[in-house]
Amino acid sequence: MFARGFQFGFFESRCSSCHPHVFILGLILAYCLSSHVQAAKVNCASNFTSNYQHCVLHPDGVRGLDCFGKYNTLGMIMCVWRPGNHTPEKIYTLSINQDSRRCQIINNITKSSKSITVYAANNMTVNVFENGESGKCTKAVFSGSPKSLSRCGPPHKVSFGRQVGNLYVNVSWPQEDLKAVNYYSVRYKVLGSLLWTELPVQSQNREGCTVENLNSSLFYTVQIQCVTNKKCFQCPWSETYTVPSELTDQPVIVNIEDSDISEKRGSRLLSLHWKFPATESYDGYHVTIAKASGEAPSEQMTTTRSEIRLILSFSSYHLNISAVNNVSTSPAVSHTIQRREDLHSIEEAKLNVSVHSNTSFTVFWKDDLIKTYVCFSAEWRTKGHKAAYMSFYQNAKNWRTLSPLQGEPLEPFKRYSITLHTRPNKDTCNIKYINKSESTYGTTQFYFTEGSPVSAPNISLSNMTMNSVMLQWSSIPEDDIRGFLLGYMIHYTESHHGGTSTERNITVDPQSDHCELGDLEEDTSYQVQISGFTRAGAGVRSRAHNFKTSKGYFYSYVNGFIIPIAVVTSVLFASIIIKRGKVILWPSIPNPGNSDALQKIGKSCEMELESMKLNAEESTDILQIVEKEALLPPNTLASVLHHNSEDEGQSPEMTCSWVQSDIEEQPADDIEPDDTTDTCSYFHSPPCAFSSDYTTMEMFQQRMPQGRPANTALAQASETDRQDTTVLRLRLDHVGQLSSSSTVDDKEISNNLLLAMNVRVN
Repeated sequence: MFARGFQFGFFESRCSSCHPHVFILGLILAYCLSSHVQAAKVNCASNFTSNYQHCVLHPDGVRGLDCFGKYNTLGMIMCVWRPGNHTPEKIYTLSINQDSRRCQIINNITKSSKSITVYAANNMTVNVFENGESGKCTKAVFSGSPKSLSRCGPPHKVSFGRQVGNLYVNVSWPQEDLKAVNYYSVRYKVLGSLLWTELPVQSQNREGCTVENLNSSLFYTVQIQCVTNKKCFQCPWSETYTVPSELTDQPVIVNIEDSDISEKRGSRLLSLHWKFPATESYDGYHVTIAKASGEAPSEQMTTTRSEIRLILSFSSYHLNISAVNNVSTSPAVSHTIQRREDLHSIEEAKLNVSVHSNTSFTVFWKDDLIKTYVCFSAEWRTKGHKAAYMSFYQNAKNWRTLSPLQGEPLEPFKRYSITLHTRPNKDTCNIKYINKSESTYGTTQFYFTEGSPVSAPNISLSNMTMNSVMLQWSSIPEDDIRGFLLGYMIHYTESHHGGTSTERNITVDPQSDHCELGDLEEDTSYQVQISGFTRAGAGVRSRAHNFKTSKGYFYSYVNGFIIPIAVVTSVLFASIIIKRGKVILWPSIPNPGNSDALQKIGKSCEMELESMKLNAEESTDILQIVEKEALLPPNTLASVLHHNSEDEGQSPEMTCSWVQSDIEEQPADDIEPDDTTDTCSYFHSPPCAFSSDYTTMEMFQQRMPQGRPANTALAQASETDRQDTTVLRLRLDHVGQLSSSSTVDDKEISNNLLLAMNVRVN
């Protein structure tokens, strides 16, 4: 009765202005609710209180009683508590007191929560008793107003993300709180710290919030609560969330192995192994793999191990590996699995392509694949470009025309490579996943339009003989061939003596890079070029190389004798020509010693010398040579003697040294003093030397004493020498040696005597 009356009063106050049938529906609902409440109208102050008056508040007993409601369900209150620790079996009794006339008791509760109905206009006191009839009864108490018990939160689901020092919080609220919560706050602290941040961070909406300027390497503790409003009087803090550190390093790929699968042709086993720094906290790895052509989808696999094995076709793939934890994902390491170029596990010539236009071509295959496969995929590409693709269904023929082509149209003079893959899944020909999804059947190449090569190989020559030469060349770049290379053409031209030439061509296969040109003529000039050719014709020629074959053995043998003889002959004729040319081009200057004046003086001295010799022969012991003090200055006499010595090929120094040495060799006691007289006094002249080797008659006359004829001077000199001279005694044998020597002529003796005349003997 109390319950029904309470419900009636409650709905009466809420629905006094409602429609009558709504009011009746409320009464029925109140009756149904009251039937589930085990309550009795008792005197809470007498009988009920006496039964539970021994129950006490205890920290190890029932505790933490809390009652709250929602903004859209006024009068419906949820009470929750925490059980005690002293008894294994727990039975609870709940009492709700609003005034002395409204008291509600709920017995035999086995859970730690209970929903109750209260009168919204009055304050309430709620008691929960644990094992009230036993001797160890404990209780917990809650008091409050039902109008202020509207609570929002805690969040239903919370997720975190960390990146570059920022913490991203994403919150999902319970369904009944979606219209009540507008914003929420986040407080945080470093894991292990006692103090929270001074000011919580408030979100801009009910879902997302960003906390900035965090240390990426630290762990944090986070709590969340909604911001109070008219619909949310209570916003308790959520449970504590632990946010791990941010992953800043990327994994490092250690090893990649690409091997064939013998029992599955057209497939390969890819084994990858990587490592990650052990200092960072991570839960596992995300491995993402997708086809390089861009065909969807990309497959992501999660693993806790640092290795993975994949079964793939021979196509190209993009692979990303990153470490993850519950708040962050590390930078990914990326790797491109290259398209298998050396298709040694696939038989050649399985595919053929017929091009119809730049947007259409037909693919043919040999085997009857439709018995096993009906789903196919074709990929075509040019070198250095992303592949285009098209998947198709074919169950009746061994060919398929692809039109229109996806992506860009075909371009002329470019080489395309096409690969056909088979897919075992018959439900759809579009790829569902990457691992174990397809195998490669075959591959081939084609051109939309072929052209001739636009560049030529580089040539080098070696091993040149009298009738052969070795050619070597480099290959033409693929982009410059502009078609399928059918071979190389060698062009060489032979030059003839008459100015004519003959060109010959030799064709070699496209795999060759050298060739020996034979049957050449010896000692002949040649010019060689090379070019590649395709179905469209020959391309440009290389730069011309000129060479000349060597001479034969006969010419080499003859040249071995002719060349030395020619060299000797050239040297002899050159010396003769040089001498004759010197005489013609540079005539010799006359020698003053050969002039008439000097010849006359020489003859006079020779006559005097003959007279001396006769006197020497008549003497038995000594030859007396008397010499008066020289009237001619030494410089003048030396100049004369110098010219005389040049006529005989002997230097003046040698002549003077010979005379001086003869004088010095004589003992001192062999020389007797005598009067000094003049000999050949016609040499007396002023002390002046000739200015050059060339002496004219006019210059000589200027040097001669004036008023004294040459012959008279010579006679007087001979007369005086016998009377007033200093006697120079020489050994008879030495004089005889001078006079009898066959190698010394009279002219040389006279020159030496003239030189001796300058020597003064004391």
